[in-house]
Amino acid sequence: MEQGIRDCCGERHKERSDAEYRKLINRLSRIEGQIKGIRKMVESNAYCTDILVQSSAVSAAMNAFNRELLASHIRSCVVEDIKGGAEDEAVDELVRVIQKLMK
Repeated sequence: MEQGIRDCCGERHKERSDAEYRKLINRLSRIEGQIKGIRKMVESNAYCTDILVQSSAVSAAMNAFNRELLASHIRSCVVEDIKGGAEDEAVDELVRVIQKLMK
């Protein structure tokens, strides 16, 4: 399966397996639920530290999501780009992504 598929406009897309897709969507759905819970806490005037604890949990959940997606990206897209002869571009893109994630 070709990993970094380009459409007619030059944008890249990734075909994910059903299992990978479900895993990512389930994680995002849980995070979405956590965000909605925080919103309700703010709307109901919950105590600041209680909201901060929940906000911290969302940050940790997003970091876990990002780690999982990055690992998948390296194992599939980066490897395929390197095998296809685009190693410099693949490494440069990976470095840029990691730098953004580490801000």
